[in-house]
Amino acid sequence: MAGVIARAPLVAGVELGGTKCIAVLARGRSIEQRAQWPTGDDPAATFGSIAEWLDAAAREESFTALGIASFGPLRVDPAAEDYGCIVNTPKPGWSGANVLAGIAGRFTGPVALDTDVAGAALAEGRWGAATGCATHVYLTIGTGIGGGIVIDGKPHHGTFHPEMGHVRVRRAVGDRFAGVCPIHGDCLEGLASGPAIAARAGRPADTLAPSDAVWSLVANEIADLMASMILMLAPHRIVIGGGVGAGQPGLLGLIHSATAQVLGAYLPGHDHASLEKLIVRPALGHDAGVYGAVALAMEALDSHAI
Repeated sequence: MAGVIARAPLVAGVELGGTKCIAVLARGRSIEQRAQWPTGDDPAATFGSIAEWLDAAAREESFTALGIASFGPLRVDPAAEDYGCIVNTPKPGWSGANVLAGIAGRFTGPVALDTDVAGAALAEGRWGAATGCATHVYLTIGTGIGGGIVIDGKPHHGTFHPEMGHVRVRRAVGDRFAGVCPIHGDCLEGLASGPAIAARAGRPADTLAPSDAVWSLVANEIADLMASMILMLAPHRIVIGGGVGAGQPGLLGLIHSATAQVLGAYLPGHDHASLEKLIVRPALGHDAGVYGAVALAMEALDSHAI
């Protein structure tokens, strides 16, 4: 009929986090149905709850594609024997869990799987703070630190996905804090994540005043990663989310200043004022991961149509 505008296809998205998981049915950025569960220590039970909800929610209209944005470490190389599995996670019961088979096993349509941070990066590029950026990064700083890189609309990974939280950064002179990462000690996650800040300060990060001296240390450590990513990737945008990254007043400004100092005016167009536009907060807030799963589903649908 003339004048009738076709509705966007219905897709399903699942954000699988370390503490909670969220499933949605959506048309583009419009979420039509949503459910949430705790991520227990039994992967099979968690997967079963998600799959049953997706089955029930789609009875009136089947969804056309499924996107899964999962916590990791996650095997994202389709050529790997354990593709779709979580590997070496400290979360009890989840090492070796097959996310892809557990959630998508009943679905025969297009499926896309990636990390939660890669999904969030895709979503910020499609609808949020990185719209129009060919190369951009999403970094979450909270209970852990992780990041996703998007280049020309595709998440970047090779034999494995980026693990930005476990890079080593320079320490402040005289800083003796050992770090809390059980593998590396003083990698960035071991120094600047929420638990690391609490261990440094003796109390939770969200109770610390913006003037607390620990924020300067944290900002300098994060700035070391910012400078490295700018020098290696030349991104158009870096989005910093997470409870610490986006939730602490004044931290982003400290990161801008510290990053400018690390770069030392070497790169044109990367002075303090420019870094305020380059390194930003997420536009999608706490729902970046959920929208990331939806964005993955839309990518799967687009790829299937080619």
